[in-house]
Amino acid sequence: MTLTPTGSTFPPTTREPAPPLPEPRGPLSEAVVTALRRPASEPAPPLLAAAHPVLRRSADPYGEDLQLALYTCYELHYRGFGGVDTAWEWSPDLLRLRGGMERVFLDALRADTPGGDDVEGTLSALLEEPADAYGVSHHLRDHGERWQLREFVAHRSAYHLKEADPHAWVIPRLRGRAKASLVAVEFDEFGGGRAEAVHATLFADLMDDLGLDSRYGRYLDLVPAPMLAIVSMMSLFGLHRGLRGAMVGHFAAAEITTPPTARRMARALRRLGAGPRCTRFYTEHIEADAVHEQVLRHEVVRDLLAHEPELAADVVFGAQATELLEDRFGEHVLACWRAGRSSLRHPLPSPRLAASRD
Repeated sequence: MTLTPTGSTFPPTTREPAPPLPEPRGPLSEAVVTALRRPASEPAPPLLAAAHPVLRRSADPYGEDLQLALYTCYELHYRGFGGVDTAWEWSPDLLRLRGGMERVFLDALRADTPGGDDVEGTLSALLEEPADAYGVSHHLRDHGERWQLREFVAHRSAYHLKEADPHAWVIPRLRGRAKASLVAVEFDEFGGGRAEAVHATLFADLMDDLGLDSRYGRYLDLVPAPMLAIVSMMSLFGLHRGLRGAMVGHFAAAEITTPPTARRMARALRRLGAGPRCTRFYTEHIEADAVHEQVLRHEVVRDLLAHEPELAADVVFGAQATELLEDRFGEHVLACWRAGRSSLRHPLPSPRLAASRD
């Protein structure tokens, strides 16, 4: 047992193996995955160099290939992959390809968002849902079936099992009240010092209760590009100091829009027979994120722009990019369900079949 400074005890954390490398979805992800199977000290495989012309000619910024390749590169800064040389994290050859993919993705996000520098107007608009708004959480609350709920949770595991980690990268890029206030929000996200209350842990509990595999990264091969793009956007904003304003805008937008979504998801879970352990992730977010939204808008964003007013357009961009990608994800999921097919790349195994395989 480990003794904390407050005198409480908790069992040591069980070490979970890193997830396996994903299956490639095209030439870019093939180049990245092939490289990562080799020692980083060896000469870069020819596929890495050959990927650059593909990137310039025909890469879809929101497509399966580029998004998986980006996600895989970024994952080296999180937990990595089983059997992959940790030196790949800072390989110049891999970073060069990643930089090219980032430019393609970032250019698309900028082209597909309206832009502007009205931070207050942009964030205030997110507080009011249109009367006719209808998304995945509305569907699950009112009509969703259990298989659809499990699919949605599998999708979101790519995000919520690392929920607060990308945001932590912006902390050293802030100062004063903005830094202190963002750290206060992150402290809540990481459980307020209690390992069992870390939001990623609560999401893993939710997955367990739904008969899903809650191990980190285990659904990567099933999660399609619209979901991967959301996580890649967070990593992109977090890893680049020049995009700190965009990361703050993304974080504020996420906290503003979470409480109503979480309320609908909690109702969906209860309607489908879930218990308190299963619903806690969402019930925790109803109240907590309503407070976080106020802190981010009135302390983090305001103080950041008081010191760096030139970042206003970046804050707006981060919020707009978040809305764009979340809308794309929701449209993908609902379109698949309306067509009577899985919204994942392959359907989930049933809980009974999954348990028998374990």
